[in-house]
Parts: sequence; structure tokens; C-alpha cells
Amino acid sequence: MSEIILEARHINKCFHDPVTVQVLRDITFTVDKGEFVSVIGKSGCGKSTLLYILSTMDTDYEGELLIDKELMTNKREIELARIRNEKIGFVFQFHYLLNEFTVLQNVMLPGLKLKKLPQEEVEHRAMERLKMLGIDHLASKIAYKISGGEKQRVAIARALINDPHIVMGDEPTGNLDIRNSEMVFDIFKELAEVHNQTLLIVTHDQSFAERTQRIIEMEDGRIISG
Repeated sequence: MSEIILEARHINKCFHDPVTVQVLRDITFTVDKGEFVSVIGKSGCGKSTLLYILSTMDTDYEGELLIDKELMTNKREIELARIRNEKIGFVFQFHYLLNEFTVLQNVMLPGLKLKKLPQEEVEHRAMERLKMLGIDHLASKIAYKISGGEKQRVAIARALINDPHIVMGDEPTGNLDIRNSEMVFDIFKELAEVHNQTLLIVTHDQSFAERTQRIIEMEDGRIISG
């Protein structure tokens, strides 16, 4: 029996600047636990807008969003911030590491912010995630001294620190060369297949998308397949 982790029900979104433009139209779909899903479509089709709604960072929409069967719609920002930190891991096109912190400190940050575990346990978990991604030898390095591909792997480790229900990515290979893009794809594939991690990745990279378990294709604010 599949377990639904994320559900969008009839989501509509308009921008009002200065005229009203509808950017998302009747978006309805579910993502099951352990699924590796990519979202594709031309620039301006609404992919990133949708991701910001699904990640609870944009609350100005019509329709309903459920994460882990819990309704997100109409929750207060303080509750959404807690849910984001606890249930969603983020990997962006840019890694957003704190340059002056070590790799280990960067990975620990969302774990410390959650305040659920003592610092020693968060540190242990951070090292486990770094080991899993083959970069534990970088733990004590200052973030700005490592390569672009290594930074993106650190960002993935950071996204996993709180055992999120779902990892969301916005063009996570967009800034990487082919070799590092392949490495990131292989990491995501292993997370889904070996660790049953749910992944929802917005990408322009057709070859990346074609190797995911499922493709959701968007056009003009609508889902046209997937």
C-alpha cells in the first residue's frame, strides 16, 4: 500500500502586478513515499512558482496542500516554518552554504534550529550524512575552500539532516558541469531506491528527468502529463 507524502488539490495561483495573471491552473497530483519525481516544462510555465507553494514558502494561492496528510493551508507562518524545517529538505541551484562555517557546521544548522536533539547527536547525524555522500573527509574544511560539486553535495547532506519526509530541489544541477550533475543524480537515485527518500525535483535537464521514476510536465501553468 503506497503512502502519500505530498498532495496538491486544485491549486490556482495569480500574480497581481499590476494586471492579474494566472500562473497556476487547477494543479492536482500526489507524490508517494520513496518516489523520485521530476517536474519539467519551459521557462515561465510555473514550475518554480509551484515548488514555492508546495514547500509552504508561498501561501498566497487557492486550493489545498497536504504534507504527510496534514493540511498546510491557512496555517500560521510560525507553524509552517517548523514544518518546513522538520519535514522538507531543500536543495537549490545555488548551494547557499555559509562560507565562513565549516562543512560540518553547515550541515548541522537545520538540525540545531529544530532543537529536537542535543548538539552532540546533531553532529553525529551530520557526520553520518557526510559519510553517506562520500564527503566526510571535508567535515572540518571551511565551506568556501571546497569545489562547486562538493558544495552541492554538502547542501544535499544539509537537506537530509532532519530526516525530511520529502526533499525538494529547484534546478539542483543547474550550476554544475556534466560530471558533477551525474554525481548529484546518482545520489538522488540512491536516496530513493536504497533509503526510500521521497524526492521532487524541478529541472530543465531533460536527461536528468528521463531517468527519474516519474515526470510531471507543465505547460502554461497546467500539468499536461504525469
